[in-house]
Amino acid sequence: MQIQNINQIPSLDLMHNNERVSFAFRTMEEIHERIGNTPDLPHRHDYYTILWAKNVCGQHFIDYKEYPIRPNYLFFVNPGQVHQVITYGQPSGYVILFTREFLSKNFISEEFLTDLGLFSCSPNTPPIELEDEAGKKLTEIVLSIESTFRESNSYREEVLAAYLKIFLVECNKYAPQPETSNTQIIQSGRFILKDFRSLVEKKYAIWHKVGNYSEQLNITADYLNNVIKSSIGKTAKEFIQERIILESKRLGLHTNLSTKEIAFQLGFEDPSHFSKFFKNIEEHSFSDFRAKLEKSIADIKA
Repeated sequence: MQIQNINQIPSLDLMHNNERVSFAFRTMEEIHERIGNTPDLPHRHDYYTILWAKNVCGQHFIDYKEYPIRPNYLFFVNPGQVHQVITYGQPSGYVILFTREFLSKNFISEEFLTDLGLFSCSPNTPPIELEDEAGKKLTEIVLSIESTFRESNSYREEVLAAYLKIFLVECNKYAPQPETSNTQIIQSGRFILKDFRSLVEKKYAIWHKVGNYSEQLNITADYLNNVIKSSIGKTAKEFIQERIILESKRLGLHTNLSTKEIAFQLGFEDPSHFSKFFKNIEEHSFSDFRAKLEKSIADIKA
């Protein structure tokens, strides 16, 4: 069954001066001036986004989960994640954008980002709230990124990559760390997490059980659960369930597929099993979710 191309989520390329680029820097002031009072609708990018709200309040929806935007909140959004930014008044802050191509060209591996754990495939990843001292240190790096981005230099991209890597390493100091002292599990997680995430992305609509993934990775289900729990704070089962729930929300809001069709597309032979699965996790029915989100978007457009 193919997904119907009705009301699809806009997917935006990374552009600067009407050209497709692999790295861009913007201030929230520039964005606000360009779009004015035009409401931001749910969309996704095929690139990484770092949003640092310096002096602004509002809401940030990432894969349909709402987070408050407050001064010195730092958000990390993965390629493909659906997000929406709503701010009040004149915002100030920084936005750093870069593609997988930029990482590859400058010898920054995606495993490096996985190890840092700043960019998560899960919507349940809260922003980092920066203290004043941390904000001062990171501001120096961001201003260096901005000045480098706006100048003409033969080695501009290499310098941007170096500053970006430093910025990410510094941010990692202020991110929540795994609550475990078992360094062996932490090290194992670095090797297993990337493969597990990749498998889930390919197989979530077919494989619903941890055992399917652990067998493919040649480890036990218990060990996979422990490794994933230590790496990202949730079990492998919870991660799989979140991915299924996320896709059901995307299909529910951005296609005209029926609940039955969505259930079949996500690997549920009996639609009633899907409905029960959704309600057990979300604590409300799929139809209630769909109605609430549609009303919310209609209100924003109005």
